[in-house]
Amino acid sequence: MVQRILEAGQIESLDPSAIPRIRLPERATLFVTRAARLRHLAEHSPIGGYVRLMASLADAQQQVLANFSAPMPEAEAIAQAQQNSMPLVPALGAERDPVWRDVLQQLLDRVEAAGAVTPALGKLIDTLRTSTAAYLEAQADAILAQRINEVEPASAPFIMAALQVVWTDIVSRLDARALPYLDTPGACPACGALPVASVVRIGGPYQGYRYLQCGLCGNEWHMVRVKCSTCDSTKGIAYHAIAGGNEAWKAESCDECHTYRKIGYLEKDVEIEPLADDLASLTLDLLMNEAGYRRGSPNPLLWPESASDN
Repeated sequence: MVQRILEAGQIESLDPSAIPRIRLPERATLFVTRAARLRHLAEHSPIGGYVRLMASLADAQQQVLANFSAPMPEAEAIAQAQQNSMPLVPALGAERDPVWRDVLQQLLDRVEAAGAVTPALGKLIDTLRTSTAAYLEAQADAILAQRINEVEPASAPFIMAALQVVWTDIVSRLDARALPYLDTPGACPACGALPVASVVRIGGPYQGYRYLQCGLCGNEWHMVRVKCSTCDSTKGIAYHAIAGGNEAWKAESCDECHTYRKIGYLEKDVEIEPLADDLASLTLDLLMNEAGYRRGSPNPLLWPESASDN
């Protein structure tokens, strides 16, 4: 008797009840939805002014993305990544297309044109406009590798926003079935970046399933609930919320690695957008820091001054 061994992707294709593993980013709505959520959350956020600025940046991202198209990876590169269980379009380890720097300039122009530019923001925009390619590339490397002590916190959100546009464009055009399973716990199978938060979705085939959202490309991938997205442990998982706050938004902590990431429940609040809700819930971060936990990774649009602040 000869047994046929199926790969995980093949099993899913045969089983109509299988959990959808990947939710590629919706390029037509990702950033505009994020911007709207940020503006709503800014009203009650302790960093409301900053959250509104990031909403303007998200608007700019959507506008630039609408007319942007980066080169797609070659078929040979995709095949090699699949064979080695590596991300299809890795954020690190490959030569980065300098087009992202042009995207950065477009974002700066649109944020400035949107108005309400403070003297400090105007100075930052001018600094980024005149920064050398070497400086911008070095900052991009530090941000993507999360070498936090090398990251300039003020400029990092704008640099990351430009990188997000490029990777969202590419990943949104991939075939979800082509994304491999990675050996690294918690890493995005599309680009290899870390998730910003997770959300338990509702509706259709996604009902009740938890998805991690990539902080770079916006891709989402399934992960079982009550499991640490940093170390993969199922031990010592606990949930924390602000008394009197939004019960649909919590922090999921792990006593094995002492990290946490936030998690949202759409059945309790259908408007949750993982990156936006994470950014606006600074009070929950303070609560977790006081309890002795550290973030699994920074929010892409808000960087700490040093590793000790993360």
